[in-house]
Amino acid sequence: MNLLNTIVVGLKEIWAHKFRSLLTMLGIILGVASLVGMAAVVKGMENGLKETMIAMGGADKVLLDEQDVPAYQEHLAEEAPGRTMADVLALRRSAPLIRLVSPEMGLNNCTLTRGDKMVNPSECVGVWPSVLDMNLHTLQSGRFFTDLDEERANSVCVIGTGIRDELFGSPDKNGKEIAPIGQEVLLNGQPFTIVGMFARYEGEQERKERELARTRPKDKPIGPARKRGWGRGGNWAFWRKNYTVYLPMNTMWVRFRSASGANNIPDARLTDIDLKVANLERLEPALQQARNVLLVTHRGIEDFSFRTQENQIQSINSQIRNARLSGGIIAAISLIVGGIGIMNIMLASINERIREIGICKAIGATGLAIFIQILVESIVVALLGAMAGLAASFSLVRLLAIVSPAQNSPVITATAMLAAVVSSACVGIIAGLFPAAKAARLNPIQALRYE
Repeated sequence: MNLLNTIVVGLKEIWAHKFRSLLTMLGIILGVASLVGMAAVVKGMENGLKETMIAMGGADKVLLDEQDVPAYQEHLAEEAPGRTMADVLALRRSAPLIRLVSPEMGLNNCTLTRGDKMVNPSECVGVWPSVLDMNLHTLQSGRFFTDLDEERANSVCVIGTGIRDELFGSPDKNGKEIAPIGQEVLLNGQPFTIVGMFARYEGEQERKERELARTRPKDKPIGPARKRGWGRGGNWAFWRKNYTVYLPMNTMWVRFRSASGANNIPDARLTDIDLKVANLERLEPALQQARNVLLVTHRGIEDFSFRTQENQIQSINSQIRNARLSGGIIAAISLIVGGIGIMNIMLASINERIREIGICKAIGATGLAIFIQILVESIVVALLGAMAGLAASFSLVRLLAIVSPAQNSPVITATAMLAAVVSSACVGIIAGLFPAAKAARLNPIQALRYE
């Protein structure tokens, strides 16, 4: 008996007991669907986290955070200077392992208005041009600040597309791109002129959905919109960049911070200082060099710490490993249950076919041939369940995509599908070994006398 005939016999046996075979394959179907669905969710989460990491500035970005002074310096707590421009200038001058230094002076409770329209930006910050490289910003139209803007503290600003959409209208509604360069807005009641606008920041999934919405005929609505992700929709890092307002550093100081401290004393502290190292492989020496410089400018008071993207990358990898492990265990349990079902049905099939097996042996079939026949039938049941499970996994993933954030939309991968099919085949082999061995050991005379 060749392999093709063996498979055909197995398919006929499955077809002869359709409902029983379907119940047998149910465990495999659920196991494969859960395995592919789990892998799709993890892949979507991985893509979303990587997009967020890139949107936040990349792996070589380091944040200089304020912290409480250590216990042995508590008596110096009131003298702690915090983050100031002296730190920025010292790092640029004396830390060659630091490639880029970007100071930021933020404004709390910031509001932009234009006529009767109002929007609260995600951040309203006075910056230097180095922020473009630091936060991986791209100008879509207009320009960024010049030395003249900084020197004269000009009332100019650069906005994100989210601000533009709120105050001037969205291109998705008007059918054309809107660049409000030269338009005037009120920032906390003070007039500012828009001189530049960043490109739209969005994840791959959001971009595809937006392009689909544009190409779909107007008389065929996509359906009710649903809020996904954080904030105003989508990846929170992209949302934050789209709702950003940047001012020249000196403008922020003169217009809003020069008399905003306690008792109208000028507040010269910076909101953030971001760094980028020259070589990611020399991260630790670069941080030590920056620490030495800052200890000098802070007069030995250690009221600062470094927060690296590398720590977040390790956290991302840990989350992905844990998610894969948890999902893999759940899928493995389902496949094991499916394997038990296959073993049970194959044992029942052998009991029903004892006389048939005895006749085969009586006319010359070897024990090995009977063993292979039963084992192939077990594998066929498992593979049919795997195919049905793959079909079910597409529906499962579409359902998961509805409830998941846009930046974490599940992505089915060929590797996950192949792993599910191979796992199902292995389960079929293992589940069929005992029934096949039992059938191969049957005595033909006793089998023929079996009633």
